[in-house]
Amino acid sequence: MKKVLFVASECVPFIKTGGLADVVGSLPKCFNKEEFDVRVIIPKYQCMREDFKNQLQYVTHFYMELNWRQQYVGVLHLERDGIHYYFIDNEYYFSGPKPYGNIHEDIEKFAFFSRAALSALPLIGFQPDIVHCHDWQTGLVPVYLKDKFHEGPFFANMKSIMTIHNLKFQGIWDVKSVKDITGLPAYYFTPDKLEAYGDANYLKGGIVYADAVTTVSQTYAEEIKMPFYGEHLDGLMRARSNCLYGIVNGIDYDEYNPETDPFIAQHYNARTFRKEKIKNKRALQQELGLEQNDGRFLIGIVSRLTDQKGFDLIAYMMDEMCQQDLQFVILGTGEEKYENMFRHFAWKYPGKVSANIFYSEGLSHKIYAACDAFLMPSLFEPCGLSQLMSLRYGTIPIVRETGGLKDTVWPYNEYEGTGTGFSFANYNAHEMFNIVKYAMYVYYQKKREWNKLIDRAMAADFSWNTSAKKYAELYYRL
Repeated sequence: MKKVLFVASECVPFIKTGGLADVVGSLPKCFNKEEFDVRVIIPKYQCMREDFKNQLQYVTHFYMELNWRQQYVGVLHLERDGIHYYFIDNEYYFSGPKPYGNIHEDIEKFAFFSRAALSALPLIGFQPDIVHCHDWQTGLVPVYLKDKFHEGPFFANMKSIMTIHNLKFQGIWDVKSVKDITGLPAYYFTPDKLEAYGDANYLKGGIVYADAVTTVSQTYAEEIKMPFYGEHLDGLMRARSNCLYGIVNGIDYDEYNPETDPFIAQHYNARTFRKEKIKNKRALQQELGLEQNDGRFLIGIVSRLTDQKGFDLIAYMMDEMCQQDLQFVILGTGEEKYENMFRHFAWKYPGKVSANIFYSEGLSHKIYAACDAFLMPSLFEPCGLSQLMSLRYGTIPIVRETGGLKDTVWPYNEYEGTGTGFSFANYNAHEMFNIVKYAMYVYYQKKREWNKLIDRAMAADFSWNTSAKKYAELYYRL
């Protein structure tokens, strides 16, 4: 029986700020229970839902040295869906209204968490073969494993994997403070280890010391070896390319299921969508005050409103797109300039554009189910989950060919009758506009072809089981 420990800063359903939580919450359930014992350890945040906090059971507590400080570490436990979850408790570090705050606080908080997670293992009686770390918040775990923890027999044979969900976020702070916080000797703070461009870098430490490095799609694994996508670590990614693997994320096919989804107006599946899917469109047009029209090409966007997601392209072409025979529905929050841009177009084109500048799980499901197409013109996208959800609901993705978008959306080919979506290659606003117009042309002029696109989209399998098999292979290889 292989034992695996997931160490992460967030996990569905307990705490979520982004796609990382979905991965850590969904993936452990997909391994064969006869072969793998996969457990998860995360911080116990004050801002977790009360009903979860009330279910946690006390396991143990101890005091741990964090360089010159003595810190309290509480360990709590909850079993859910057959998975053991452990929570590291320390009110000094994990109070506050959200899981992440100022970077200087987070740097200390996650040094504490990384060390506490390892220190707790002998006390909870779990000795993993593999410690699977996620993103910069756990970057110190592979470093500590090779440092202090390496001495005892308990940790001697443990292997570590570092998964990069987004290379942009690295956990960077000055060397002097990080030395003081972590208690790591000066030996670690050199350019071939934790130091990068004069600062200490947690993610870099994790990448240097982990036994294998993975990221969340094959294309992104290739892209990050280049300066444009490499976020100043492209040299390191090239150096580690012999143990760098791209494994695409999945989505929970029970939660995102148009046959059973509690949020949507009308259930449907791959056989019945021709009759039933349209009812979701009518309901959404009515709910959001869009012009009621079955035939109108409806484009959805559910996203953080940031530069990464390609909103400067949309801003540039929005007036021209709104001259076309289409409707837009937007859901999300983010940079003020984009929030205001969508509010402006909703005011300028009432009945055509609906801007919902907040986040709502229910409305996101309605958008996936109701729209004809889903627009994601990202500048870079390690994996992306929205395009997987829209495929699942038979809503055709229009994407830029980057990272996970390139790996999961096959471009429509009218001569061969293949593809599950539409894509464009260059980060260029007119190129995006042209592919949107091409998708509209197929939708309006070639309805049978459009429906076959939906058939293929709904037949694509991006459930977690596929990814879990690839992770299982990697665990055995280590």
